[in-house]
Amino acid sequence: MTIHDATPDIRQIEGLGEISDRYDAILCDIWGVLHNGVASFGPASEALSAFRRRGGAVVLISNAPRPSAPIRRQLEKLGVLPDAFDAVATSGDVTIELIAERIDDPVLHIGPARDLSLFDAAAEAAGRRPKLVSLGDAAYALCTGLREDVTETPDDYEAELGAMTARAMTMICANPDIVIHRGDALVYCAGALARRYEDLGGPVVYAGKPYAPIYRRALALAERATGGPLDRRRVLAIGDGMKTDIAGAAVAGVDALFVTHGIHRAALHGETLVKPASASALRRLYAEHSLWPVAAIGQLRA
Repeated sequence: MTIHDATPDIRQIEGLGEISDRYDAILCDIWGVLHNGVASFGPASEALSAFRRRGGAVVLISNAPRPSAPIRRQLEKLGVLPDAFDAVATSGDVTIELIAERIDDPVLHIGPARDLSLFDAAAEAAGRRPKLVSLGDAAYALCTGLREDVTETPDDYEAELGAMTARAMTMICANPDIVIHRGDALVYCAGALARRYEDLGGPVVYAGKPYAPIYRRALALAERATGGPLDRRRVLAIGDGMKTDIAGAAVAGVDALFVTHGIHRAALHGETLVKPASASALRRLYAEHSLWPVAAIGQLRA
């Protein structure tokens, strides 16, 4: 049963090993699958390491609005096993290419200072630095998140987004995620601002999942790791977000494994993660999004 079948089944598995023999490469989400921003999930790293030991390739694919190099350092700091993956593809990598294409246009940055490394990387790629300016002088906006994502919500940006809409400014959204779990707290991401901007009539260009450019990058990295072309029927995407990871798998034409302990955990598990997700709850969620993963798993493990 694949994500594209007309008569979907609801399958839950205990470990990746139950289905991994079907695949030569895995495209695995990071936040929500390998860590929660505070601590890594040991069994998830071990599952990917075991897959690689059997000869498979693993590319981590993230909507982090930063280049892949600092994400690698973050993974190491959080304790993700270094032998759990071959490469990392981020929405930040795709965003760098988009900035470089408009390197001479003055840009408004919406997001925290920690994401300024994107502009350093774009300057290296284009040979000159983009000019960061205020709203009144900007030709377009680059949104990497909320400036103070611990305390702010999209409502705090209503006036700014309204002013951008009046000028029909293009927004490049470097992270299509709406929310993530940071520990146990829900934090708004750039996607929440981008969706609100679209609702107001503003034009948005999305980097990252579920859009095609990041999957082209990730698949190219996987083929580099395997040493040759990949049959997409033998590629598995793993993730916890229906609108990003599972929808992105469909866009890329690959199977998907859905992790239920992630962003949808409240709807599937209630107040605790002790009780497994029910088949009926999974069916409702899948039907709501018209997406049917090959299987679901509570937490990624071997």
